[in-house]
Amino acid sequence: MTESTANKQIARATGTVMVAIFVGQVIGLLRGIVVARTFGASPELDAFFAANRVSETLFLLVAGGALGSAFIPTFTGLLARDEKDSAWRLAAAIANAVTLTLSLLALLVALFAPQVVRYALAPGLSTDPHLFSLTISLLRIQLIAAVLFGLGGLVVGILNAHQIFLVPALTPALYQLGIIFGAIVLSPSMGIYGLAWGVVIGAALYLVVQIPSLLKIANWSLITDHFSLGLHDSNVRQVLTLMGPRLLGVAVVQLNFWVNTWLASQMASGSVSGLYYGFSLMLMAQAVIAQSAAIAVMPTFSAQHALGQQDEMRSSLAATLRSVILLALPASVGLILLRQPLISLLYQRGEFDERAVQIVAWALLWYAAGMIGHSIMEILTRAFYAQHDTKTPVVIGTIAMGLNVVFSLAFIKLFEFIGWMPHGGLALANSLATALEAVTLFIVMRKRLNGIEGKHILRGAIPSAAATIAMSALIYGWLNLGQNFSAWILVPAGVVIGGGVYFAVLWILRVPELQYLVNGVLRRITKRLPNS
Repeated sequence: MTESTANKQIARATGTVMVAIFVGQVIGLLRGIVVARTFGASPELDAFFAANRVSETLFLLVAGGALGSAFIPTFTGLLARDEKDSAWRLAAAIANAVTLTLSLLALLVALFAPQVVRYALAPGLSTDPHLFSLTISLLRIQLIAAVLFGLGGLVVGILNAHQIFLVPALTPALYQLGIIFGAIVLSPSMGIYGLAWGVVIGAALYLVVQIPSLLKIANWSLITDHFSLGLHDSNVRQVLTLMGPRLLGVAVVQLNFWVNTWLASQMASGSVSGLYYGFSLMLMAQAVIAQSAAIAVMPTFSAQHALGQQDEMRSSLAATLRSVILLALPASVGLILLRQPLISLLYQRGEFDERAVQIVAWALLWYAAGMIGHSIMEILTRAFYAQHDTKTPVVIGTIAMGLNVVFSLAFIKLFEFIGWMPHGGLALANSLATALEAVTLFIVMRKRLNGIEGKHILRGAIPSAAATIAMSALIYGWLNLGQNFSAWILVPAGVVIGGGVYFAVLWILRVPELQYLVNGVLRRITKRLPNS
């Protein structure tokens, strides 16, 4: 695969995934609106989000980041070398291992759920017998979703390795629809329990929607031949070896989320929900910008590494980082400036009052400041995984997350001393630690690839910074001018004004990525026009 072809393939795949993820994020926003209207920032919703942390952790430990970093590179490498039988034996063995491991872990956690909630997850909720019992029950229900998510995550990897991106990228939207169903249809009669069963329904949809695509490409004679964990298979052992360090890395990241939940559960009511909503809003923008690119670029990175194409990989990585920065910088600043009217527009109705708006807006302010770090890290970690190196990002990530805990404790004290809401300190700690992690990963990868075309990346970052400054000035002016306007006017107009100014400045500065996009759209329109 030539350098130009690889970059074009990445661009096409990124566009496909970006559209699908955008759809998912829109539905995710709708989910947030429905849940907020129904439950506000209530103690019961705090219990739900705390319980949800457990099933999410199990999924990410076994089948999320760990499999994505270990399975996809190995599976893609086998396909690139035309070793298809070995690839499908690997997929079958890993599917068996994922199902067995997640089922046993879920049963174990369900058995010791009271101890998990009281000592590890949310001691602040344990002081209230009703909330304590509720959190345990919600936790046990949602453990079912972990097993379904595990298999679904493996299928995502298989389809991505075959350059199938649209259906896997739409799966989160199906998950969100399950939660919406729980909130609208089940919650009126079941209360917060309806939301938990919505998670299970969403997880089932996450898996089932991918089955038709898998049926078209899978070698079922090898997959269904017999039940085996494949421990004798060198490829399976390689995946397990690569998963080891990544498993530790995911555990450390999740430990930080648990620490945040643990600390926030002892703050003012609604703090756990505020952190969840704030992080989710930042993550929605980051997913469209960076996760879409990371998902699309991973198979290409893996194939380039398997074929020894280091120069091509360097070029692909630089182009991806430049494009991600071009979008992440204005998105970060835009969320910071528009955070309060945006949250009011999205969530302030029903049980979600002005106090809840302030709690979420405060968390979003500090989470949004870390979007660039999160976005860059998302791409760089994929480059390491494609090189079958899970140790380096794990070591760096472990140190960064250790700093996150230290920063969290320090910023809580600082915020309390100043008189600010302390849960914002948890968000700021996450952003600072992630930024340090991204910088370190960049330095190490630059050395490994003998450069990452830093000047090329900088030539994209400078115009982006200039355009962001112009954008910020106009949005700030618009917010001052429209202080008495409804959020329904402030936010859409602010987005249009800010986005218009940003892209106008990029066009004036002749940023190539924008010109490629415009020319590509014009070519498509021209092709569709009838011949004169």
